[in-house]
Amino acid sequence: EDESEEEPKLKYERLSNGVTEILQKDAASCMTVHEKFLALGTHYGKVYLLDVQGNITQKFDVSPVKINQISLDESGEHMGVCSEDGKVQVFGLYSAEEFHETFDCPIKIVAVHPHFVRSHFKQFVTGGKKLLLYERGWMNRWKPSVLHEGEGNIRNVKWRGHLIAWANNMGVKILDMISKQRITNVPRDDISLRPDMYPCSLCWKDNLTLIIGWGNSVKICSVKERHASEMRDLPNRYVEIVFQFDTEFYISGLAPLCDQLVILSYVKEISEKTEVECCARPRLDIVQPLPESCEEISSDALTVRGFQENECRDYHLEYSEGESLFYIISPRDVVVAKERDQDDHIDWLLEKKKYEEALMAAEISQKTIKKHKILDIGLAYINHLVEKGEYDLAARKCQKILGKNTELWEFEVYKFKEIGQLKAISRYLPRRDPVLKPLIYEMVLHDFLESDYEGFATLIKEWPGDLYNNTIIVQAVVDHLKKDPQNRTLLRTLAELYTYDQRYGRALEIYLTLRHKDVFQLIHKHNLFSSIRDKIVLLMDFDSEKAVDMLLDNEDKISIDRVVEELENRPELQHVYLHKLFKRDHHKGQRYHEKQISLYAEYDRPNLLPFLRDSTHCPLEKALEICQQRNFVEETVYLLSRMGNSRSALKMIMEELQDVDKAIEFAKEQDDGELWEDLILYSIDKPPFITGLLNNIGTHVDPILLIHRIKEGMEIPNLRDSLVKILQDYNLQV
Repeated sequence: EDESEEEPKLKYERLSNGVTEILQKDAASCMTVHEKFLALGTHYGKVYLLDVQGNITQKFDVSPVKINQISLDESGEHMGVCSEDGKVQVFGLYSAEEFHETFDCPIKIVAVHPHFVRSHFKQFVTGGKKLLLYERGWMNRWKPSVLHEGEGNIRNVKWRGHLIAWANNMGVKILDMISKQRITNVPRDDISLRPDMYPCSLCWKDNLTLIIGWGNSVKICSVKERHASEMRDLPNRYVEIVFQFDTEFYISGLAPLCDQLVILSYVKEISEKTEVECCARPRLDIVQPLPESCEEISSDALTVRGFQENECRDYHLEYSEGESLFYIISPRDVVVAKERDQDDHIDWLLEKKKYEEALMAAEISQKTIKKHKILDIGLAYINHLVEKGEYDLAARKCQKILGKNTELWEFEVYKFKEIGQLKAISRYLPRRDPVLKPLIYEMVLHDFLESDYEGFATLIKEWPGDLYNNTIIVQAVVDHLKKDPQNRTLLRTLAELYTYDQRYGRALEIYLTLRHKDVFQLIHKHNLFSSIRDKIVLLMDFDSEKAVDMLLDNEDKISIDRVVEELENRPELQHVYLHKLFKRDHHKGQRYHEKQISLYAEYDRPNLLPFLRDSTHCPLEKALEICQQRNFVEETVYLLSRMGNSRSALKMIMEELQDVDKAIEFAKEQDDGELWEDLILYSIDKPPFITGLLNNIGTHVDPILLIHRIKEGMEIPNLRDSLVKILQDYNLQV
């Protein structure tokens, strides 16, 4: 009933079946718990043995009045019962041995030895006004001995191992049964409380740790061995209080839970209507003991039947050590508290809509959970995310949750379609192992095609072509292109679809129209050379460099003649192709060398001279004609000299280029005396030319020939230096 974010530690259910039947006519007064069964005592003097579901297995009529306490040994084969009319019975559940005694006062407590089943441990204690130990001796006779008296009624007793703890009006005592010595007295804190109304709760956590709850005070005591040096007249054991703290309410019962404590509390509150103090619902708290205080871990208020009429003494807390089961006993109700398991934890997480955590918890403990299935939690999580509008996250979770279940995938896709969120799930649809029906993928593609061309293109690129019916999607794209024929995204996607469909020619046309970078890759990959014979101009326009390389690499598929013919109307492209061809091989395109002269002259003058030098197939007269027409001096000079007309070539250098160094270089190359004569005659009236000749002529012609011809009084730049060089060259020759 707690609405807080804190997860409860325990879960509760009523002990029903036979218990419901008993408590309709009678009231519970006490109960004890064995790992195999329960024993319930009532106000009408009955003792019932119950299974853990509350079904009655045996019934004993012990007394006409209230049963005060029931005690079982560890084996669960012997039971001790005491009642308000002074009766005490100890008997075997499966044997004939039995002890009966009736005292002259109410007997509040009875405890049989934990190992009563063994013959040398036939002992039990009872308590009314005094604490009596009964031991079976010679001739099977029971011999009583007084362990303690004189401090009021014995209120509670708990026997564990060799230690007996009991409470009377003054406090709690512990007796060591081996030494028969009393080893401690823990006084009662609040003596103002009536011990019959607010009884003491005792509980052994283990063989040496006793937990005491009385009023609103809790003490945890540890029994320790005394060191030999400290003995003197003292008992060989002593008790140390290791934890001590007060609680908010009065204690009705205690039980250990690992290193924590379970406390049943009796609560009183002021009524809002009448402003009178009344009984509230009892509380079951789990606390972590600290040396001086405690930390509350959880707290639950329990709606037990008839809680409004109950007192502190009417509630009891019993527990089953092995299973962490806690029984809350009240006159009209028995409630069982269990530690919550992983299924309960997942229930709580789902209730709080913490689906991610619930899924994680289920995955971690999938072998132990009985109630939940990981898939069901996952589907609930997806629905929750969809309801919250977190469509992308919901779609992403589908991958993990739906796994390879195609039916569930298809169901979820239709669900996303209904809410108009197919785009959200598209990225996460499985593409292999498993593969869904083609219809699912087509439905998603159509959705994108209606509203998001870019998204559609992305899916076509990412999805394998065999997921959907290609023909249907191609037709859909063609229909959309009728409305928007220039849409580059749709065209590009259509080309990809044609490629999947192996209609490469169609794809190539679109790629060329779009000038798409993948066009060359497509041609190579699918060997589309037959398809591009009439598209060479388009390819060259798109990227002449790549196109030429591809054409030259695949001459066997598209011949040189075919390419030149295709490029007839585009001489600038024809030149690019033939130039690259010539660079690769000077002889392959020899039949086009004559044509190339014009092409170089028109489009690539810098490469004309290297071409004329390297080509052995170009007609020189034709070349000379073109170069003279265009007044290409350097090329004309080269052609004239190559054709043997050196004098005309030299004349051009001198007159057109006016470059003495080039003229001298040319004369040196030809090594012809007449040429030197022409050069001297041309230079004799030009002082800069004379300087050039003086500097260079010495090694080829006798400088005296030149010097004799220089007119008197002509100023010649750097004459002295030139003369020094001539003398040096002459000395060198000598």
